[in-house]
Formats: sequence, C-alpha cells, structure tokens
Amino acid sequence: MSELLNGLLYKHGKVPPLTLALIGICVLISLYSNLGDNLAKLLPLLMSEYRGNSWAQLVEIHQGQYWRLLSPVLVHFGLLHLLFNMMWLWDLGGVIESRWSSLQLGFLVILIGVTSNLAQYLMQGALFGGMSGVVYGLLGYLFVLGRLRPDLGLRVPPQIMAFMMIWFALCWSGLLGGIANWAHTAGLAAGGGLGLLRSTVR
Repeated sequence: MSELLNGLLYKHGKVPPLTLALIGICVLISLYSNLGDNLAKLLPLLMSEYRGNSWAQLVEIHQGQYWRLLSPVLVHFGLLHLLFNMMWLWDLGGVIESRWSSLQLGFLVILIGVTSNLAQYLMQGALFGGMSGVVYGLLGYLFVLGRLRPDLGLRVPPQIMAFMMIWFALCWSGLLGGIANWAHTAGLAAGGGLGLLRSTVR
C-alpha cells in the first residue's frame, strides 16, 4: 500500500491518532488474552457468551451491553492474525484519517464493524474476532471511491486489490481453516456501498 501512503501520510508528517489508538488497543487486548488463548478473558468482548446465532439470542446486547456489537473487531487469535490486520489497518485507516479526519474513520470503523460482526454472528455464531471485516470494508471504500472520484487522487493499486481478492477467495475455500468469511464479505460490501455514497459528495 506504499503507493497509497506516499504523499498522503508520511509526506505531510501526519500521525493518524485514531488508527494508532485502535492498533494499540488490539495489541493490548492480545497481550492480555495471551494472543486469544485465554478465551475467558475475551468473553466480555464477544458478541455473546452463549451459543446461538439469532438476534433473539444476543442476551447481553438486549440487556444493554451494546459495545458487543463492535468489540469483536478488537479481538485477535494468534500473532499472524494480529499482525496481518494491524498492517492493513495502519495503511488503509491511516490514509482515510490523514486525508479526511479521525471522525470519518471512526464512523467507517463503527458502521463497517457492526455490519460485519452481525453478519458473522448470524451465520456462524459468536466465537469469532478480528479487524479483518473492517479492513476489507476500508479497502472496498477506497477502491470504489478511487474509481468513481479519480480527482481525489486516491487509488488502490491493482496488484494490492488482486492480492486481497485472492486472499478473500482462499479464506472462503476452507484451506486456511476457520475464518470469519461472512465478516469479510459483509465488510467489503458495506465499505463499497459507503464509498459509492461518499463519491457523490463534492
């Protein structure tokens, strides 16, 4: 993603505070939970502590624990899972935050995160986590916006998009084990839709 970042982030010396804060929180939670091995410590951050995959079974959320709609994006299982997602969050989130604002990035993370989490939960249940749904959403947002608004000077390099789509397909193939594929899919769709809406703003 260096082609995206050159002249948007480092050239102007901008530090993306929200992006850094999200990365820091994810790292701290990973350390606290021993990279996700201590599931008991992560239970308050999952969509639910109970088995099920219907809206009616989201007992804690119905009781007012609304943070659970978003907090699974902060949970990671394993070092590679954490590093991969943080690398892409730094690149994609940093571009959006530096070009526009922390508020806009925060809006995107919340909307895409909640959408991707709900999709994953409703399809496969509550035992999942990771920022990858948001990452795919930010990728879709920048890709669509870059195609529809070339005047903004934002362009996701074709080789980067190809890599991420190959990875997307590999995850769905089942060759990589248990992956939150519905979160990836819903995040990508939500981000692309938001990019379409944003392209109409002059």
